[in-house]
Amino acid sequence: MILSRLVSILIYGKLALRENVIKIEIGSHEAKTKLPELLRQVKAGKSFTITNRGEAIADLVPSAGMRAKDKVAAAEKLKAFMLADSVRSVNFKKLIEEGSA
Repeated sequence: MILSRLVSILIYGKLALRENVIKIEIGSHEAKTKLPELLRQVKAGKSFTITNRGEAIADLVPSAGMRAKDKVAAAEKLKAFMLADSVRSVNFKKLIEEGSA
């Protein structure tokens, strides 16, 4: 993950620290020409600040709806796992009693 971030920095621009969040700055012309690749990276969770002549103009960040879907999907996967691989043959009452002795 660190290596991919360093590659992104080298390819797309410099880092900016804003509100304790690292964002990669990219010029507007370069953002226009590399938009499909930037969107793939945003979908993967990265954020970019688009600049025009060094001035921050816009932030390209993952959609709030996408983050909500990820949380719902994670909860559904956890439920499915718990139903498919439920803990059987474990006496929780006995474990609790052993722990409090």
